[in-house]
Amino acid sequence: MTVTTLRFNQVVPGLDRSEVAARYRATVEMAGYADARGFDLVSLEEHHGADDGWSPSPLVTAGAVFGATRRVRVMLCAIITPLYDPLRLAEDLAVLDHLGGGRLTVVAGIGYRPEEYALLGRDWAARGAAQDEALATLLAAWRGEPFAYRGRTVRITPPPLTRPHPGLLVGGSSRVAARRAVRLGLPLFLAAHLPEVAAYYDRLAAEAGLRHGFALLPPERTRVVHCTEDPDRAWAEYGRHFLHEARTYAGWQAAGVSSVVRSSARTPAELRAEGIYSCLTPEECLEIARAEGPSGALVLHPLCGGLPVAAGWESLRLFGEAVLPRLAER
Repeated sequence: MTVTTLRFNQVVPGLDRSEVAARYRATVEMAGYADARGFDLVSLEEHHGADDGWSPSPLVTAGAVFGATRRVRVMLCAIITPLYDPLRLAEDLAVLDHLGGGRLTVVAGIGYRPEEYALLGRDWAARGAAQDEALATLLAAWRGEPFAYRGRTVRITPPPLTRPHPGLLVGGSSRVAARRAVRLGLPLFLAAHLPEVAAYYDRLAAEAGLRHGFALLPPERTRVVHCTEDPDRAWAEYGRHFLHEARTYAGWQAAGVSSVVRSSARTPAELRAEGIYSCLTPEECLEIARAEGPSGALVLHPLCGGLPVAAGWESLRLFGEAVLPRLAER
């Protein structure tokens, strides 16, 4: 069955404080609606120092989402692992795993913006070593036993609910990320459709005898969906919001950074032509699901780029009432 994802990053151009608060409340309330309607996944992101407040605290947000839901999984996609104290991160994620009843999945990214490292006083040049230490620490800490850490013996409690640990994937788009994942015995979450890196991971995993390793390869074409009965009107009213997100994201992506949502659009019309951000009717959503089959995915982004909360609810409710029941029938 098509995987249905609800994506949030709480962007507010201009950073009006009441609007920021409204978006975080809407995130939690929309997640509750999605949980009741049958969505598969809520996806939360992480960035720091963004002019529009782009999602700096996904762990806190995930805790609120878990409190409002009972079934839907939550994926932190991705957290920038080297920016955290490894022991505190192990504690926080273990507690989140308990709050969610085992519904947490974490993609551990290394980040691609030096500004974020500078803001939080971290060494950009040492990010690879910091990622190795953070991931190794999480795995050791979650065993619930004493272990060696920076020359001393420590123990983290409580252990997570999920055994042996919450879902943890190494995020990235390079062979370095693939080698790191295999070395730690973890799956690889690719940031773009890179079959050559997936094949490299598979070869290394086979050579290492990693029985349960896998590389999660996103589709070649990814759509961020706003569900509407009138796509032309939606683009006319909300195209600037979709463009804000696309242009912000593109401005962060230096040469060599791969992403499934990379856009070069300069206008809403160009963005619409690219097809990455899509205003789709319920029937068009179903047509995509039929065409892509069980491996397909629909990513709904109800608050994209500062989209009005009311418009986000219209999109979400339309998808929940006109798309999800028919997907379930299939």
